[in-house]
Amino acid sequence: MAVTNEEHSRELTEHFFRNEYGKMVSVITRYIGTENVQTAEDIVQETLLKAVDYWQHNGIPKKPQAWLYATAKNLTLNILKRKKHHVEFKNQVKIIEKNSQELEKLQISEENISDEQLKMMFVCCHSSISENSQIALILKILCGFSISEIANAFFTSKETINKRLVRGRKQLRTNHVSFEIPKNLSGNLPIVLKTIFLLFNEGYSPTQKNELIRYDLCLEAIRLTEILVQSDIITKKADSYALLALMYFNASRFDSRMNATNSIIEMDKQDRKNWNQELINKGIHNLNQAINEKQVSIYLILATISANHCIAPSFEKTDWKEILSLYDNLIELEDTPITRLNRSVALSKVKGNRKAIIELEKLKKKTAIDKNHLFHSTLAELYRLENEIEKAKNSYKKAIILTKNERDIKLLQKKLMEIVPI
Repeated sequence: MAVTNEEHSRELTEHFFRNEYGKMVSVITRYIGTENVQTAEDIVQETLLKAVDYWQHNGIPKKPQAWLYATAKNLTLNILKRKKHHVEFKNQVKIIEKNSQELEKLQISEENISDEQLKMMFVCCHSSISENSQIALILKILCGFSISEIANAFFTSKETINKRLVRGRKQLRTNHVSFEIPKNLSGNLPIVLKTIFLLFNEGYSPTQKNELIRYDLCLEAIRLTEILVQSDIITKKADSYALLALMYFNASRFDSRMNATNSIIEMDKQDRKNWNQELINKGIHNLNQAINEKQVSIYLILATISANHCIAPSFEKTDWKEILSLYDNLIELEDTPITRLNRSVALSKVKGNRKAIIELEKLKKKTAIDKNHLFHSTLAELYRLENEIEKAKNSYKKAIILTKNERDIKLLQKKLMEIVPI
């Protein structure tokens, strides 16, 4: 069936919506202020609606991106002109006039777009904004995700996401957050990196019903981190390089984690020939860049652990001693129940399953880790390897009860069936 001009223009508009939304909002916010970020989003929405209408009737312009920015620029100038004559903004006339003059002269380039996006990252991750709202703002403003897409990504309602966005925008207004790179980068960059890492993890975790959206989350997290490492403003980039390396390594295995029926394939059963070598190479390059800065961090250790998995010829030939040593180093920086849970896998490979079981039982007494289904599924696997079938069954059943996602439940039920006689 032939694609109509209307369908083609709509598809192209949707493509630009995803790719240009965050860039356009960032550029516009530079001229109307972070307190008006909602207005910037509205301008971009109106621009894209105009594009759908105009392109359908007049054909797609030779330079679609330039058309979009010119339209958004004119809409923004109209708003600034109205503001200048509004009594509410009588004390801001000089600023508005200055911004209007600068906007009229603006020549769009990838370089100044990246600069504005970099600033917007720090705006969205301002310390006054809660973690949930930070992620929601980044997804909505910088990545162009709809409220329903964000809700799907977080297993929550559109109403909840909308409230997070409202709270985040309110904090931008009430705290008069400036649209610039903070002088104290050492205090602000970690928040940005943490938010991007959470964003990536939401995409990488195989628990989302809509796989496409979650893969988009991973790609967006990588794209935002690439802006950080390419920036001339940020001089100390060890953590940014390390985080980018970690995401590249993990993303290299993305396509191998699901089979044709959309079921999870665990690492020990994955075909390593399907791992993306290009992404692994990018991970190695960025890991070397991080190592060169000689700054040990959580991201550096996690990236090195992931690198060990990526370069190992097989699951059995993985350097588990090195990985266990890295987890010991990680615990010195971040002693969390999840870190110790992940360490238990390496511990079992180096010192035996029994030693790992003892460590997990100790962890259960000291923390609330037993409320996490991964704790029980890990323990079940260790019991199974030790041929303690009843304990393995019970642990799998506990994991199934605690799991909220069908995909994980199917994997756990399959494992349970393999050790339970029919």
